[in-house]
Amino acid sequence: MIAHPTLFTFTSGAGELILEIPTEQQIQAWLWSQYFSHPVSGYRAFLNKLCLSAILPWLEQNFAQAKPWTSTTALPSFWELVNGCAIVLDQMRLILVPGEEIDRGELRVPQEWVDIPSWSGDCYLAIQVEPDDNCVIIWGYCTHAQLQTYGIYDLSDRTYCLDAAEVIKDISTLALVKELVPKESIRSSVQPLPVLQRQQAQNLICCLQKPEIIAPRLEIPFPLWGALIEHGGWRQNLYQQRLGLLQQWSVWKWLESGVSELAQQWGWENLSLQLHTAGARSGEKIPPRTIVSRQLAIAGQLYELRIVPQSRSSHTNIWRFELRNATAKAAIPGGFKLRLLTEDLQPFPDNEDVATTTVELLFVEVACEPAEGVVWETEPLPENYDREILRL
Repeated sequence: MIAHPTLFTFTSGAGELILEIPTEQQIQAWLWSQYFSHPVSGYRAFLNKLCLSAILPWLEQNFAQAKPWTSTTALPSFWELVNGCAIVLDQMRLILVPGEEIDRGELRVPQEWVDIPSWSGDCYLAIQVEPDDNCVIIWGYCTHAQLQTYGIYDLSDRTYCLDAAEVIKDISTLALVKELVPKESIRSSVQPLPVLQRQQAQNLICCLQKPEIIAPRLEIPFPLWGALIEHGGWRQNLYQQRLGLLQQWSVWKWLESGVSELAQQWGWENLSLQLHTAGARSGEKIPPRTIVSRQLAIAGQLYELRIVPQSRSSHTNIWRFELRNATAKAAIPGGFKLRLLTEDLQPFPDNEDVATTTVELLFVEVACEPAEGVVWETEPLPENYDREILRL
């Protein structure tokens, strides 16, 4: 739980906002920073965690339904690779861009938060983090359209740089932008990224996985880089490879040896089902069946995603994915979908189940080669959804 920070003040005449960083959040942020491949990425995570810990409670107090765009467990895979994080305010997306610069001559935003379609924001907050003084200062903001129109692109570090004179200094006007400014005036168009094939993505991860590569984001052309890390499963895989964490998402290993610690953080767990076989003699014990499952928050309710092994051979494994309401005897509303995709997000025959009316469960069965990757999706999407590649 994030403690609510103390609001210091809006600075005189400038409209800047100063927020205190609680001491316990300083400690947590420092502990977090130890789980990265290099001191550079660890310190980047430290600053971002301090920034988020101070600003999110203020946003929650002043804006309805403020929440991180992605789950806390996914944040390390972002901060291993790039500065910044996203907050969702109803239909508005804010990008927090922390730094330690004192002169505030410009706002520098990594290209990822501007040009990756699913990452780009509506407004970008310029934030100065002062760990020694236990505070963060929101000294201005700009819109996506401002960055695209007035920002200068710096190829050396792939950032959009907006002169401080173009940055809106009065933070109190952010609420007016959210409520009154049309979306089309805030956002500029973003070019689509190329579609990566599985082998191409694996080759890129292999090239970038060495922790001595301090800035992998600068090692390959941006279109390839953007397409790679926009895919949550590939981004997670690159992060894990850089930390030397192997086979964290092997479902067979979860069944045989227990769910990996990293996957447990995402909510996965082993579950024993007591089978009921028709015709079984009274008193006959049927061995429980082990599956893996996790809970999902979808449209204000809790659901359970189960993965049930059906058969296994040296050539083909068959699995059954099930979506159920987590409340006993509750149903799944009409319009919900459960869908499976290949690792590179391609559909295949019979890859989804659709609830045309209220149903007890949705399920999809898939036959795949051992260790083949599958990505699951639901419609509507769960809260804090981030793609993951399950090795079956």
